[in-house]
Amino acid sequence: MYAVSPAAAGLWRSLLMGIAVEAGLPIAWLEHAAPRPLEELWRRDDMAAVFMCGLPFAEADPQPTLVAAPVPSPAEFGGEAHYWSEFVVRSDSTHRSVADAFGGRLALTVPGSQSGCVAALTYFQAVAPIGYDMHSGGRSRAAGRVWTGGPLFAEIIAPTITPLGALSAVIEGHADIAPIDAYAFALLRAHRPELTARVRVVGRTEPTPIPPLVASREFAAEPSSAETIATLSRALETAHLNPAWKPFLDQLLLQRFINPDPKAYSILSDRHASAKLFWRARPLAAVTHSAFAW
Repeated sequence: MYAVSPAAAGLWRSLLMGIAVEAGLPIAWLEHAAPRPLEELWRRDDMAAVFMCGLPFAEADPQPTLVAAPVPSPAEFGGEAHYWSEFVVRSDSTHRSVADAFGGRLALTVPGSQSGCVAALTYFQAVAPIGYDMHSGGRSRAAGRVWTGGPLFAEIIAPTITPLGALSAVIEGHADIAPIDAYAFALLRAHRPELTARVRVVGRTEPTPIPPLVASREFAAEPSSAETIATLSRALETAHLNPAWKPFLDQLLLQRFINPDPKAYSILSDRHASAKLFWRARPLAAVTHSAFAW
């Protein structure tokens, strides 16, 4: 999810495995690189610490066990374990706002992603009643742009799977705009500046709880494993106090890890249900890839 480059992937491995080894925990590293689906990883019954999008976490039954949540270090995150989606267009695009991209092509990651899909659906849900009236075909104004009735976009392209995939779709001209996980975008700015220099941010969604690290419910339910998870959680929460981990935290743009409240993620499920209901009754795009059938 946040291995935005080989160097970043190596930093994650060094940090997470280093903390686990220092805590004396019997945890092994598993490679699971894109484009392999994250859902495949989340179905495992032996997860000790795996990043999971907050939306599938909120909708899982039973829910995995929360281990920790990252607090990004850039000032715009305000020291909170939250994030949002940045809407990006190509740097040479004439678009200056999200509404300018209406009528073009939209890139989304996967239907179950908060940052790569549902955050955008919620954003469009808020502007759509102002932006267009599909029943009357009337004219109205949204964010300075006159829009006539009909779908907001011409096309929703095939799933791009990851934030890097969505960014690449915009850069390569397959899409005109895409929502990008703000923490992933910050990491891309740090580790892949040659890519982020080719796009501009023209809008952002509201902040929501950031994807946490989770453990399999089955694994965490075993007495010996429960202690492993508790120890790992404490080790992550205190990692910022250990000078040995500071270089890794700094390069991964992390201030610290916290113990998140599972109830904070319920808002994501509520918004998902609302957005699906809304867009089932209204065409978001004239042509929509079959994966995004709400």
